[in-house]
Order: sequence, then C-alpha cells, then structure tokens
Amino acid sequence: MAAKWEKKGATDGELTFEIEQAKIKEGLDQAFTRVKKNLNVPGFRKGKVSRQVFNTMYGEAALYEDALNILLPEAYQAAIDETKIEPVDQPHIDVDSMEKDQPWVIVAKVTVKPEATLGDYKGMKVPEQDRTVTDEDVDADIESKRQQQAELVLKEDGAAESGDTVVIDYKGTVDGEAFEGGTADNYSLVLGSNSFIPGFEDQLIGHKADEDIDVKVTFPEDYQAKDLAGKDAIFATKIHEVKSKELPELDDEFAKDVDENVDNLAELKDKVRKDLQESKDDAATEAVQDAAIQAAVDNATVQDIPQAMIDEEVQRQMDQYLGNMQRQGIDPKMYYQLTGTSEDDLRKQFAGDAETRVKTNLVLEAVVAAEGIKPTDEEIEEEVKNLADEYDMDVKAVRNALTDDMLGHDIAVKKAIEIITDAAVESADVKPAKTDDTDTDDAK
Repeated sequence: MAAKWEKKGATDGELTFEIEQAKIKEGLDQAFTRVKKNLNVPGFRKGKVSRQVFNTMYGEAALYEDALNILLPEAYQAAIDETKIEPVDQPHIDVDSMEKDQPWVIVAKVTVKPEATLGDYKGMKVPEQDRTVTDEDVDADIESKRQQQAELVLKEDGAAESGDTVVIDYKGTVDGEAFEGGTADNYSLVLGSNSFIPGFEDQLIGHKADEDIDVKVTFPEDYQAKDLAGKDAIFATKIHEVKSKELPELDDEFAKDVDENVDNLAELKDKVRKDLQESKDDAATEAVQDAAIQAAVDNATVQDIPQAMIDEEVQRQMDQYLGNMQRQGIDPKMYYQLTGTSEDDLRKQFAGDAETRVKTNLVLEAVVAAEGIKPTDEEIEEEVKNLADEYDMDVKAVRNALTDDMLGHDIAVKKAIEIITDAAVESADVKPAKTDDTDTDDAK
C-alpha cells in the first residue's frame, strides 16, 4: 500500500493513501450483498437481483460509498502503521479519486500527537525531605488514639467547658422571624469544634444542663445563605445535657485495646513509630518524585497540545473517578445527587490541570523513547496480575480489557518515572513549590 504523510503544521497534516483494486473488489462485493437485501426489482424476488442486472440498472458506482465505508477503517489504520504517525483525533476524510479500475486515493486531514523535546531529566535538584520521626510525633499519634477511645460521661452538675459535648435545642430568629435551617432538637455539639457560627459555641461555655440561653451572633458576610449574610440573629437555646470526655489511662491495657497484636504500651509505641516512619518515607518519596518530574517537564519543550488530547484526558479522569465511585456502589446519577453537582461541574473540575497532565505524559513518553524502554512479556503478565489483585478482578477479565500495547505503555511510563526519581538530588537550597493552603470552613 502506498501512503504518504505531509505535515501542514505543528500537529496537523495530510495522510494520503490508496485502496488497491483487489480490496476495492472485496468491498464492492460486500456492499452489493448488503444493498440487494432491500432491493425490489421487477422480475426478481426481493433480495435476489443479480450483480449484472444491478450494474445495468444503477451502475457500479452506486456501490462506491458503501464499499468505501466498509474498506476505510482498515485502510486508514494500515496507512497509520505505514507512516508511523500517532493521530489524537478523528480524521477528516476527503476522496481524491475513485476512478474505475484504478486504486482509490484518499486524503485524511489528521491531528497528531505533538513532539516533546527533552531537556535535562536526570540529576534534578529537588527540595530536601524530612524523614525524621520524633518522640513528639509518636506521642501525638498515641494521644490521637487515646482521644478516639474516650468515652462521654454525663456531667451531673458541672458547667460546660471547651471540649465538652452539649445536647441542645435551638431556634434561631432574625428580626423576630424564624428562618430555614435555624431550628433543631437534641443536637449534639462539641464546644470548640467551630462547627457553628462564630461566637455561638463560646456563649454556651460556663452554662449547665437545664439552662436556657439566648445566644446572640452575627452571620458572616460570606455566609452561604445570602439572605442571612451579615445579619444579627438570636438563637433561643436550651441545654439538655453536658458531657465531658473521659480518657483511658495510658497503660498496657489501653495499648491492647487499640491494637490486639501488641502486649503492652512499649510495643504499641514501637509499632506506631514504624508506621509513622513508613508513612513519612512514602510521603518523601512521592514529594521527590513529583518535584523531579515537574523539573523534567519544565526543562522540556512541547509543541502546542491539541484540544482533542486535553478533552480526552478530562474524559479519562472522569471515567476513572466515576468508576471508583461505582466500585463503592455509587453510580454517576447518585453521585451527582449526593454532591449537588452535574456532569459539567465534574468536567470543569478535571479540566483545570488537564493540559499540564497531558504535557507531563508527553515528556514521560519522550523519556521512554530516549531510554529505549521496552517492557518484557513477563513484566506485562506481572502487571496483569497486579491489576487483577488491585481491582479484585479475574486475570482473564483484565486481559480482555487491556491490550499488550496499553499495558506496555503504562509499565514503560512507570520505569521512566523511576529513572527520573532515582536520579534526583535532594538539596536544602531548593525551596518547595508554593501550594494553595486556603481553607474553606463550613458554617452552620
């Protein structure tokens, strides 16, 4: 087959290819078989007209369009394989010629994957990571576990303190009028949790069970209910119960309650230290990996990324996310109802950094090519088993869902990431990238 690729831009070009006469004859035969089923020709039973009569009445050219539709997918793929281009979108097909007894000439306008020109990707300097687990870290984790084991004990005559839980009824009014969502009965509120409007919880401290308090607050200016934002409110509040936390003793019995695999507090601390160290090492490795890959991407030059690749990446992320939800028994419709969002909202969420993800993938693929990484059959089989275990699937089901090319691509990219990460150099002189630490507090 004769195929020619001619670039017209950074990621656009024309793929010209031919369909030979032998293939054309096969396509015409298949097209005739399909068409004749529905033909009513005088003198013939339905679907029984001969090819010769059809050609006489309608002309063989009447079959060309159907034959082309039959032949085009295979011919187009063969042209791609021959020219070794990587299309990223559906082509725009034009017929250059379809002359009788001649090869058909097809021109496809194709958008291809952009080229990534690598800069330095080994020996990247990244921020130095702290992998130290201190005694304070261990004590804090143990204390957290202790807090989780705490019991709530009723304060018979004690005043509420920060950290106590109060069970209350409340009814809120603005200018004497009740408002939606401002009333509740037997609500358990942890004082100091900052889960209510600023100032509400503080006014309950020092009060006891069976007391009535008018709690006066002002809704924040950025309150989610716009009709209440910035307004003064009064919550008529009755305290039914005041409960305090009773913490377990920090002893061997506590340790065994927390973890049945330890016999005493010392063993629990050793296990906590080991777990914290493993967690800290994993976080450090991930941070080094992210920083090294970002440096490699920053050093690379990537041509303009076609919108089709960005759209495909967004869709891939959405499919993966919703797939994870479905494995938890939540279908997309239920997810949108539970979160109060829509498909468009989710699409926008993943669109934010889709171009960055695509660029990163292109650079990693360029590293694969530069390093000559080629996964073995054994590595592919191992990847199949790992995926089957991860998603609790049958090995055959994974095999049917994924091709060797897909599996090999993922393995190769993982190896490229390892090459970049293993060669990275931690340095105290490199400052961590700034992150957006803006908190969003939910107001009651």
